[in-house]
Amino acid sequence: MSTTIASAAKPIINADTTYYDVNTGLYMLKGNVYIEVSNRIITAGQAKVSLNSLEVWGSDGITLTQDNISLTAGSVYVYGSQKKAVLDGGVTFKQPDLTISADTADFNWRTKLGTFNGNVQITQGDKKWSADSVTYNIITNTLQ
Repeated sequence: MSTTIASAAKPIINADTTYYDVNTGLYMLKGNVYIEVSNRIITAGQAKVSLNSLEVWGSDGITLTQDNISLTAGSVYVYGSQKKAVLDGGVTFKQPDLTISADTADFNWRTKLGTFNGNVQITQGDKKWSADSVTYNIITNTLQ
């Protein structure tokens, strides 16, 4: 049976199993984890969520989607109040006509910058290349 947690101005949280740990103040989620904040959706096999700080620790097949952006990774740590995410365990970023894969990535929704590090592979249109690190600006659609 699925459990859903929701309140005003807080994320929508759904998982097969939900447990609230009163000692840590964290929701412990397992199985088909779904977290929605505004138009940003995170799915995972398991996660821990702090509703107070809007922090999310997720693992086991992470997807993060917003508008036409899609990110997948092995794990994610979301700093909700800072509008920032750190992804690890093999990251793939997809947007129409652009794919970036890397070992790790930092994504900032305030600055609209995604920084990808380690074994970076970029495919943009018909072009493919590698780099140690690359930063992508979503607003200007440019790589740095």
